This record gives sequence, structure tokens and C-alpha cells, in this order.
Amino acid sequence: MFKGTAASQGIVIGPAFVLNKKISNIQKEQIPASMVAEEIERLKKAVEKTKMEILSIKEKIIYDIGNNEADIFNAYLLLLEDPMFAGKTEEIIESQMVNAEYALTMVLKDYSDFFNRISDSYLKERSRDIAGLVEKVVNNLSEKASDEQEKPDDKYIVVAMDLTPADTAEMDKNRILGFITEMGGATSHTAIVARSLEIPAVVGIRDITRNVKTGDLLVVDGEKGIVISNPNQKILAAYKEEQKKYFSKIKTLKRLKKLEPITLDKHTVTLSANIEFPEEVGVVKENNTDGIGLFRTEFIYMNRMNLPNEEEQFNMYKSVVEKMNPKPVTIRTLDIGGDKFLPYFKLPPEQNPFLGLRSIRLSLSNINIFKLQLRAILRASAFGTVKIMFPMISVAGEIDDAKKILDEVKDELRHKKIAFDNNIKTGIMIEVPSAALMSEEFAKKVEFFSLGTNDLIQYTMAVDRGNQSVSHLYDGLNPAVLRLIKMTVDNGHKNKIPVSVCGEMAGEPYISVLLMGMGVDELSTNAATTLTIKKIIRNIKFQDSIEIADKAIRMTKPAEIKAFLTSKINELLLGSEKEEKE
Repeated sequence: MFKGTAASQGIVIGPAFVLNKKISNIQKEQIPASMVAEEIERLKKAVEKTKMEILSIKEKIIYDIGNNEADIFNAYLLLLEDPMFAGKTEEIIESQMVNAEYALTMVLKDYSDFFNRISDSYLKERSRDIAGLVEKVVNNLSEKASDEQEKPDDKYIVVAMDLTPADTAEMDKNRILGFITEMGGATSHTAIVARSLEIPAVVGIRDITRNVKTGDLLVVDGEKGIVISNPNQKILAAYKEEQKKYFSKIKTLKRLKKLEPITLDKHTVTLSANIEFPEEVGVVKENNTDGIGLFRTEFIYMNRMNLPNEEEQFNMYKSVVEKMNPKPVTIRTLDIGGDKFLPYFKLPPEQNPFLGLRSIRLSLSNINIFKLQLRAILRASAFGTVKIMFPMISVAGEIDDAKKILDEVKDELRHKKIAFDNNIKTGIMIEVPSAALMSEEFAKKVEFFSLGTNDLIQYTMAVDRGNQSVSHLYDGLNPAVLRLIKMTVDNGHKNKIPVSVCGEMAGEPYISVLLMGMGVDELSTNAATTLTIKKIIRNIKFQDSIEIADKAIRMTKPAEIKAFLTSKINELLLGSEKEEKE
């Protein structure tokens, strides 16, 4: 049995197809000065050929899956045109007089070094995407065609070291049962494509390509992150039974897609999705959520080596807004700092960057970059319903300054007669205790609150969640955290503004009931979780959730609260299921 990261839910049983990607070891070759121009021309032709291939792959994936999942290839095309990619490669060829293949690996190393310094799992995955693109250019330089491996006759489970978006796009989706990779995490594109296609996937299993061979019978458990090779009859029979139960569960959840997130006593909860990149819109729409409660914009800045211009940002935001129209899209402005930084934007060294120049503080210190993003967002607002959200607000002055700059950008657009939504709503993220404590005053300045519980827990408990010595203190059910949430919700409602939760707590089934009982108006979680949360909402009474929250918030220990929630909500859900059957 092999254990990895559960990347896409489901249980499948079938033969393995081990994808052996043969990548040549690239050697450094010195070239004479007379051949530099010729080598640069060879690079340009390979880049152009790669562009044509990417366009072809993009068309194929649009046909196979849909427009939403093809957006990653737009990013590939932008990267191929990025001066820091081809331009830097040309510079290395010219200055060091080396072969184009080697120069490309040097540029890739710069990207990899940058991404490896970031702890954010999603952004780390983008380094692998770039590596896959470099591999395509290198293959086109050498004009090598990839070897076609013999596959099993019927449907199969793909086992690979890693899979780039191009790899998955070129596969016959009708024959793939599941994906297993040695590399990657839940935010890798293998995982994203697998979830879009509703194909089970387990990633991050070390040496799986060495321990499994083509034709081996595999069981892939995409819920538990388990892979079993050549199982005995007892295990096989048990998993076939689990597979039936899973199909039944999914069938039940899919019936909820067209239904509203409304409780048994007719209280409606807004159920939205969080996204990090445009490709996720497909799953959001498929699950019929109420909108996008958090569109993180960092990836637009961080999967490249230079600042994205206004047009690039506008097109990215517009694509999401148009696809979601008329449902709202809440776009969070740049949230850089802490462990997220830009290679082309040097921040001063800080002893504790999580308490330093980050998020809204960084934007207010770099008004030109901030204005550029706000212009792009405002322009996109002409194509649907957009809300702007400022991250990590800690003092009232930050709200005033951000809104003043926003007003200046609006005036500039009006002067140029560029369309945007004049009534666009602005809100803030409540992520630090000072914002929660000042929420009554802050509510008078904005039109909505969104609780970022991940940071709120960290800053309230003074805990670095990456530090194993103290990570046990990082708990959203700590009474201090719950009371700050309740205070924020009450103060928001007192001033007639809605309050959402867009942190991980919103996606925890039992905690979602607690948040609902505390008065939270909107739960925004990852798209794959929304149907599970909807099922719970539809099987509980709002009044019961209020009573649960009232009791839980008076308790003093997280473990006590967790046990109470689990017991009480299980009891209510069981009673609801019995009534449904009767």
C-alpha cells in the first residue's frame, strides 16, 4: 500500500500505465561567437513551434473539457512571450556563448529558485508547470518526437513522475480511470484537471513509478490518498463495495446542484467558492454555487518574472467575471508579503515578514502598482458583478487610504470614458484581532466583511502554523477565535452589512453549522466542497444551529467544543435522514 495526497475524490480499480517521460540530460556546450546569431534564431523557431503546439493543445482541451480549463494555456503563451523567458535565454546565449538548451535550463533554474523559496503550495506547483513548458521548447530545439508507449488495451490508471497540463491535455480522457504521480499536491494541475473531469487522483507518492509496472492491477482511493498494487481478493472485494458506496454518495450530492442552500426552517445561506486561478471556474459553475466569494489574485503576479501589465490583468479578471455573470465575483487585491514575494519586486529584509510590509500595507506603499490593479478590476466590472476586497486591514486609516485611491482611479477612468460599474461594492478582510475589535467602526466605512480565518487564527493565537512545536495551538475552535468571529458578525449586522467567512473553517462541514448559527451570511470554500456543505445546510434547522453556536461559544476548550459539535450535529443529521426516509 502507498500513501500520498488525496487530490481528487473517488475510488477506481484498473490496470496501470506507467508513463516514462524520457528527458535528455542537457549538457553545456560552448559555441563560437560566429554561431551566436544562428543559435538565437534556432531558439526563436523552437519557441514559435511551441506556441503553435500550445494553441493546438488549448483547442483540444476546450473540446474535451471546456473553456475554463484551457485558461492555463493562455498563461503558457504569455510566458513564452515574456522578456524574462525567451529574452533572458537569448541574453545567456549571447553573453556566455552556450547552446540554447543549456541557456533555457539556466532560466528555468532562476524560476525554480524563486518558487522554492515560497511556502505556498499552489505557487510551488507553478514551478513544475514552467518546467513542463521548458521541456517542450527543448524537445522542439532537438526536434525529437516523444516516444509513444504501449498502453493497456482497455481503460487504465496513469502513473507518472509528474504530469504537466500539456501532458494531461494530450491524453485520451475516455480511457483514463485515474491519475497517480510522485510529485505535486492538491493544487497541482494534475489535481485540478482530475477534479474537472471527476477522475480520482492521488499525488505525492514517492517512487511509485519504480514500484509499479504497466499492467499491474491498482486500487486508487482518492478520498484517503491511498494506492494499492495487485490487491488480494479480500481487499479487492472490500474496495468494490466501497466504490459502490462512493458512487451512491456522489449521485446524492449531484442531485443537490440545482437546489438552494436553504435550511429545513427556510433560512438561506449564501454558498460561494474560493478560487486562485481562472481554470477553477468550471467546477464552480458545475456545482452551481452562488458566486465567487474570494478570487485570490497573487498567482497573476507570481507565476512570472516581471510585473503583469494592466491589459494582462484586465483580461484575466474579465474572463472570470464574464463566465460567472450574473453571479458576483469578489476580487481580493494583491496579498503579497509574509512567505509570498515577487522576484522582480525587492522588499526590504524583515525579521518577521508576517508582521511587516505585506498585503494592503504593501499596496499602499506602492500606489502605482495598486492603481494598476484597481484599474484592471474596475474595467472588468463592466462585464458582470464585481466586488473589491482589501486584505489584512488593521487600522481605519488603511480603509480610508485604499478607498481614496480607488476613487482617484474611478475619476481617471471616467475622464477617459472607460466603462466600469459605478456602484461597485468594496469590503475588507477581517484577519487580525484589531480589525475584529474595531469592526463596529469599520462597518461604517465598507459594504461587506469577509473573515479570513486562516490568518485570524494565526494572529489571535500568536502561532506559526508551520512550526510543529506550537501547531497544536492553531485551532479555529479556540474560544478566543470564535468570540472574535461572533463580535465581527454582530457588528456587521448592526450596521446592515453582510459578513462572510472565506477561510478553511467555512469548508469544515460541522464548523460550517457553527458559523451559520453565529449569524455568518455567506460561506465561501473551495468549489469541490460546496455540495457537501450544501447537503448539511439542507438537513439542519437554522434555529438548531443558533442553539448549538450559543452553547459552543460559552465553552472554554477547543476539544470540548469539537466533541460537542460532532455529537450534536450527528444527532440532528441522523434525525433528518430518518424523517426523509419516512
